[in-house]
Amino acid sequence: MRFMKRVRPHSDDEFGGDDPMAGIANLFDVGLVFIVGLLVTLFSAYQLQDLFSETSDMTIIKKSESKELQIITKKGKHIKAMKVTRSKAKGGGERLGTAYRLEDGTMVYVPD
Repeated sequence: MRFMKRVRPHSDDEFGGDDPMAGIANLFDVGLVFIVGLLVTLFSAYQLQDLFSETSDMTIIKKSESKELQIITKKGKHIKAMKVTRSKAKGGGERLGTAYRLEDGTMVYVPD
């Protein structure tokens, strides 16, 4: 009889009772916090905060596994992606100058 009168310090409903899946919700929350922290760290490590700025301009060149180049430009709020192909451009135009690559890898443009 003395076991029947024992008072429990908490109810079963408060901590999930006999449900073995009650602690999974906490693990999910910890996982979300970890993912957000990882994203913030990656953006700061690669200095990509300008992606979220409305006034910044940036250009990214991306190379896929199949050696295909893609140029992604961001001007203000507008983002434009272009694929680079090996096909020759056709059309009229005028020569504006010549570009030279120096030994150290820098490029110099000399107008005509």
